[in-house]
Amino acid sequence: MFFNQQIRSLKVITKFLTKKQEKMKSKPTIILAVLIVQLMFYSCSERDKIEYPETRMGDVVDEYFGVKVPDPYRWLEDENSKETKAWVKAQNEVTFDYLENIPFRNKINERLTELSDFPRYGTPFWEGNYYFFYKNEGTQNHSVLYVQDGIDGEPREFINPNKMCEDGTISVSSVSICNNAKYVAYRVSKAGSDWTEIFVKEIESGENLDDHIKWVKFSGISWEGNGFYYSRYDEPAPGEALSGTNEYHKIYYHEVGTPQSEDVLIYHNPDEPRRNFFAGTTEDERFLIISESESTSGNALKIKDNKNPGLGFVKIAEGFDFDYRAVDHIDGKILVLTNYVAPKYRLVLINPQDPAPSSWQEILPEREEVLRSVSQIGGKLFAHYMKDASSRVYIYDYDGKQTGELELPTLGSFSRFSGKKDENIAFFSFTSFTYPTTIFKYDVATNEYEAYKEPEVDFDPEAYETKQAFFTSKDGTVVPMFIVHKKGLELDGNNPALLYGYGGFNASLTPGFSVSRIVLLENNGIYAMANTRGGGEYGREWHMAGAQLNRQNVFDDFIAAAEYLIDNKYTSPQRLAIQGGSNGGLLVGAVMTQRPELFKVALPAVGVLDMLRYHKFTIGWAWATDYGTSEDSVHFHNLYSYSPLHNIKEGVNYPATLVTTADHDDRVVPAHSYKFIAELQRKHKGPNPVLIRIETDAGHGAGKPMSKIIEGQTDIWSFIFYNMDVTPIY
Repeated sequence: MFFNQQIRSLKVITKFLTKKQEKMKSKPTIILAVLIVQLMFYSCSERDKIEYPETRMGDVVDEYFGVKVPDPYRWLEDENSKETKAWVKAQNEVTFDYLENIPFRNKINERLTELSDFPRYGTPFWEGNYYFFYKNEGTQNHSVLYVQDGIDGEPREFINPNKMCEDGTISVSSVSICNNAKYVAYRVSKAGSDWTEIFVKEIESGENLDDHIKWVKFSGISWEGNGFYYSRYDEPAPGEALSGTNEYHKIYYHEVGTPQSEDVLIYHNPDEPRRNFFAGTTEDERFLIISESESTSGNALKIKDNKNPGLGFVKIAEGFDFDYRAVDHIDGKILVLTNYVAPKYRLVLINPQDPAPSSWQEILPEREEVLRSVSQIGGKLFAHYMKDASSRVYIYDYDGKQTGELELPTLGSFSRFSGKKDENIAFFSFTSFTYPTTIFKYDVATNEYEAYKEPEVDFDPEAYETKQAFFTSKDGTVVPMFIVHKKGLELDGNNPALLYGYGGFNASLTPGFSVSRIVLLENNGIYAMANTRGGGEYGREWHMAGAQLNRQNVFDDFIAAAEYLIDNKYTSPQRLAIQGGSNGGLLVGAVMTQRPELFKVALPAVGVLDMLRYHKFTIGWAWATDYGTSEDSVHFHNLYSYSPLHNIKEGVNYPATLVTTADHDDRVVPAHSYKFIAELQRKHKGPNPVLIRIETDAGHGAGKPMSKIIEGQTDIWSFIFYNMDVTPIY
């Protein structure tokens, strides 16, 4: 048994002996009690103390602008070394030994498996008379792609990732149908890596062709004629596929039926190795559109008119300070969504012959809500806006006149339409915290929709409520937060709560359904999601208020969210867990090192935790617009002030921590998590466990099989409840 179990046992024994003493009034009973108490405390503090694996400390010291910074765990950055692999194995043995001794772990696993076992559908998409949709029968590792002739045809299995390998570590990340509805090209990922391979399949026969394209990364598949455009890097050097720097991105064109060696290089920039390029085509294939970026926000836009190929590429938006997303074209003019001179975005029409901003035609001006996307369906424009982090959909004609609104089922999140600009029928999905993702069929002419695929989950949504609170951060900024719990729940400060956040890269957190969260909610728990600065919930200004030298605002917002939950008796520091992944892992790592007394449990997942070296691995260099880098003096001092790895203090009792990562994560390399937990285990003092769970044959998160998802969520909820001294109802 571990520390918490022993404390529980101690409480029971003490209570029993107290009653005995009242009855017997005897000194032997008191003496026995003292001896047992001493024995228990000895057992808790010595015999059953977690023995963390020993992590060798090297003598590496870097100097940044006169500041010497030790990096004793640099050797853990080599994921291929025998020493690192042995360390991973040792850490996992300790972690899983701990998790396996949690008495209700199996019950949580059973409940999660039960909750997950229902058919789930994806939104239909089509070309010609072929309709495609994804379906998961319940607990299949991956959803299966089906095809049918017409909307009412008989579905047949088309691509089944579950048959590609036994353990579910191969997944299909995207598919694209050619415009003549003859072929489907699809990308396959192995072990969750960002590296993918492209294959081609004939729709009518279901036959797999010989086409096979390798080393594809950060790419779409955009058809033109008998082939498609895609983006790739050169083949990495041996041993560097998962951590080597990604440079010299290129766009190629592949013609079906030819080997990759014959693919045509369409676009690259040899003078700028750290830029990425993405190719797309308009629905009618008239225009090839290339987006060029050097970070995760801001891009240049170039187009090539296939009716006038001799003109070459024309730049219609330049620089990297603003975002430009091409929607389609109208009579040769490009419809573009942009935040140029419009922090909350607007829709403009750009003439390639006169692309200067002064000549743009504004179709949808900026408004108070944030414009997220625009779809052309049935001769109308459907604009998806976000107001206080939830969806609104307005209908316009092509002159920008509003003609209606799509009334959504409740406060929640709308997915963009799947449909054609000259067809009357479309599909969309909608979800919220207590509203399982539902597929709707929409009629443009009547502006009405009906449920097309409705899930049946072992869960009563009417038993729960969602609130939106607005709290004040450290500098006076008002920040929104969603709070979900049972109706009528007593707010006595004793409820287990999970606070989730992200706060970066212009990404917006909006309401969404999660089967996993039911485990918390049905155990009188509270789920809270804070829309901190750094995200895109209120446009570019909200994003930049949490970027680079403003990054501390994100952490202050999250801390203020926690204090709001505590002050309003939703929970207490002894019952509050925090969670975030990737950039959200940075958020959790930063706030747990800044305010360790505020949280009981910390769950940094696949986190960016070494802020001085993040840009040296894979695509990390592209995050500099949000973070800055240690190569600049001002940014170094800012990064060093909050970098989770470098702000762990000696002798502090940190929250119970379960770091999670994966050995094939080539987005945020696992060395971040390895080094962080090694330093935490060395310096942490107190009874709370500080552990790392390292998934094998998995990556940053995408493509993870259902079996691994359930196992991972089982361990997270078990760890949370156990360390909060909460026994679930199962």
